This record gives sequence, C-alpha cells and structure tokens, in this order.
Amino acid sequence: MKKHSARVAPLSACNSPVLTLTKVEGEDRPKENVVGPTEAQSAGGTAGAESGSGKRKLHCCIRVTTVQVRKALWGVAMVICVCSSWAGSTQLAKLTFKQFDAPFTLTWFATSWNCLFFPLYYIGHLCKSPERQTARQRFRECCRFFGDDGLTPKVFFTKVAPFGLLWILTNYLYVQALRKINTTDVSALFCCNKAFVFLLSWIVLRDRFMGVRIVAAILAIAGIVMMTYADGFHSHSVIGITLVVASASMSALYKVLFKMVLGSAKFGEAALFLSIVGSANFVFISFVPVILYFTHVEYIGSLADVPWAYLCGVAGLQFAFNVLVNFGIAITYPTLISLGIVLSVPVNAMVDLYTCEINFNTVRLIAVFIICLGFLMLLLPEDWDQCIIQLSTKLRKRDEPAEGSAEAGPTTGLNWRGRARTPMSTFAH
Repeated sequence: MKKHSARVAPLSACNSPVLTLTKVEGEDRPKENVVGPTEAQSAGGTAGAESGSGKRKLHCCIRVTTVQVRKALWGVAMVICVCSSWAGSTQLAKLTFKQFDAPFTLTWFATSWNCLFFPLYYIGHLCKSPERQTARQRFRECCRFFGDDGLTPKVFFTKVAPFGLLWILTNYLYVQALRKINTTDVSALFCCNKAFVFLLSWIVLRDRFMGVRIVAAILAIAGIVMMTYADGFHSHSVIGITLVVASASMSALYKVLFKMVLGSAKFGEAALFLSIVGSANFVFISFVPVILYFTHVEYIGSLADVPWAYLCGVAGLQFAFNVLVNFGIAITYPTLISLGIVLSVPVNAMVDLYTCEINFNTVRLIAVFIICLGFLMLLLPEDWDQCIIQLSTKLRKRDEPAEGSAEAGPTTGLNWRGRARTPMSTFAH
C-alpha cells in the first residue's frame, strides 16, 4: 500500500510555505439502485436508499465542516504565531545592533540553530509514529531524498552547500538592511520575494502564466520605486532598500532552485536538509566571524559585552518562525500561514510608530499598501476565476426555485418566465 505523505520545500527566512498534500480518497459511493419484486417494494427500497444516502451525505458534510473549522481555528493561531515570531525577530534584531553591531555573527549564530530541526522531528516521530525507528534508521531513510547513494560528499557540495550559501546571504542582507532603514520598510519590501518567485518560476520552471500574478509583480516593483522615493533618494535609504530587495531576490532564487534541483521533500527529509544546512554553517562558516573579529570589522570587546539574551531571542524566534512556516501545513492551510507573514508589516509599523522617529507620509503608506496588496494577490489559487464563476452560478441556482415557486402560485398554467431562465443558467455554468 502506498503511504500518503506530505511533501514540503524548506524555505528561507521569510518564504511562504510550499507543500503538496497527497489527497486521501474517501469511501466508495453506496449503490443507489434497489430492485424489489413489486413496484411498491421498489419504490420503498429506492426511498430508503435515498434516505440512507442523504443521512450519509449529511454526516459527511458535518464531518468535513468540523475538520475545516478545526483547521481554520488552528490557522488563526498559526497566523498569530507566524506574525509574532517574524515581527519579534525583526524588532529584536534591530535592538541588538544598538549593543552588538555584528550582523554576520548574528546571522551565523541564528542559522546554526537549524541543527535542531531533525532532533525535534525525530522526537515527534517517536511520539506519533506507530512504527518507531532508531535515529540511524530514520536518518538513512531520509537521506534517500538526495538520491540512491544518500548524502555523499559530491551531493553535499552540489545540492546542499549552494542552498546553505543562499540561506546565509538572504538572512545577512536582511539584517544588514535593518541597520540602514526602519523595520516597517524592510518587512514590507521583503514581501516582494513572492513576486520574484513567480517571475523566476515563469521564466525558469515554465509555470502557468497568470495575468493577476503579473499585475501583482508590477505592483511589487512599483512599491519598491515608491518606497525609494518616499525618503527622497537619500544614500542610507537607497542602500537599505537595495539590500532588502537583494535579500528578497536571494530568497526567491533559493525557492526556485530548490524546486528545480531537489523537487519536494517529506517532513523528515525537510528537517534533515535544514539540519544539514545549520550544521554545515556551524562547521564551515565559523572562520568568517573569527576573521571579522581580528580585522575589527565586527569587533567584540569581551564575551561579557555580548547581549546573549538578544542573540538567543533573535535565533529562537527565527527558528520558531521557520518551524511554523515549513511544517505548519500539517495542521492548517498554507494561505493562512502566508497571511501571518504579510500581517507582520502593520505590526512592525505600530511598533516603529511608538519606538522610533518614522515619517509615515502618503507615498510610504501607498507603497506599503500596494506591496501588501500584490502579496495577497499572489496568494490567489490558479483557478480563482473559475471558483468565482461557480460560486455565482450556485447562488443564482439557489435563488431561482424560490422565485419560481412564488410566481407559480395556485395556478396550473405554464411558467414561461421560469422556462426562459433555464438556458441563461445553463450558459452561465
């Protein structure tokens, strides 16, 4: 028997989740035709079958509705958690630079926490899975994601190391931008990464062309230009905007390349991949903070001067954010998780309004609005127009019987108006 499993593409700092859940087919439909020895028995059998079928459908609808309500409630909690973790890590990173001006060291420290992904996943596997495996068995099974030979040195340097570098660049450019401009602009501009993902997927992966997503990409680019204009093209603002746009581009490149090179992964495989990225960062990138220290680029007086609480807070919030974004699909809808990302923009704006001097002029507000609008437009499903047409058709069909019965009244004449409407509803459908 084939096991139904969720597959996920692990994302960078602020990517929306990409998961493909295997559909689980329901039970076969019950037989509707019941043949009896007499006409009366046949009619009674048919009525009983229809009644039983109606009860099953009602029970199924109630069960599906309960599942949907449960997922929606989990989604609300997920939106709050995603928004809080992302906005909290951004604000805390901004505060950290006031005492510890070392953006690369902060990025290296936070990325090293990715080592915890696979251990946490294995703990969940022991708690939930009926077929428990040892850590070595689970590790070897998840390594099949990289190919039949598993995780070889060649696979590591060709399929893992490049994504680790993109991860580091994405987060480093993001925290560098926080040193130049306020958190509201940074979080809003980073939402453009979804538009960049669409453009790259359309060009590289030959994804389906959608007019609404082209409009969303245009809105994102227009928002970047307006955001630059909002501060009058000052050097600090232009550099900061360039850094965060570059960070969003690295994030989009990470996502598209992952889909092109590795495809999708199960939860265990994604956890292993992120743990390998964190471990490789800790082992192979540790020399960079040391060099920056001795060259006084990111100088630290003593270990006592390091704000460890802030560093651990930023790393912990980013780790929680990545856990929620990559694995939250198991309990709720991916669109709600993405909604938590865009809601971090007004949260950061409220914090900036009370904690720092920020000029919310008309141009900046319009820029933030159209970037967020473009982000929301990119969340629309591919068949959103067909869904709207079907919904309007169902609403029309639901209203037609009531109108028809009201016009018919006690008479037995022909209802010409009702007949004339039938082709219209058929055409709309």
